[in-house]
Amino acid sequence: MARRLSRFSALLIAVFALLLGGCVSHNISDLEQWCQQVLKRPGGRIAPLPEIQPYEAYAYKAAAAGKRDPFTPFYTVEKQEKEKLVGSGLTKEQRYEVKDRNREELEQYELDSLKMVGTMSDKGHKWGLIKDPTGVVHRVEVGNYMGRHIGKITNIFDDKIELRELIQDSQGHWHERPAAIALAE
Repeated sequence: MARRLSRFSALLIAVFALLLGGCVSHNISDLEQWCQQVLKRPGGRIAPLPEIQPYEAYAYKAAAAGKRDPFTPFYTVEKQEKEKLVGSGLTKEQRYEVKDRNREELEQYELDSLKMVGTMSDKGHKWGLIKDPTGVVHRVEVGNYMGRHIGKITNIFDDKIELRELIQDSQGHWHERPAAIALAE
């Protein structure tokens, strides 16, 4: 055993000696020559920074000039359109969903462009995992909204998510429509 160890250490020392000898024998004269050429070049001056012009404040007086104030909205049709949306066939809760509620992230996509990729549960609470067209996975629960037709999630199962959508017909009447997203294979 000791004989093997001494042979191995002798072999190891020989390999390191060869490696170190290889490092020392390299010719680096071309590198030294290039460094000397670069150091002989004359140094240049750095151009000064351009002078910064002082900021001049401008007081906009629209009323005095007889012009419209640019900070007041000129397009108020959005409020009128929201008032039209709250037509017949809506309950008080549905009116809130259509008119006053802030939109959620998944409401910017069509329902058929969203994919259910799984579910998660913890202590009796269940979430659905939805992948949007950009590839981002969102966690949703009952009561969240998704899709462009005010789709409110009503149930989450292991293999599908059920929704209730609000659809407006051509006469301005609202109708509920069931929808679902199945688990993607």
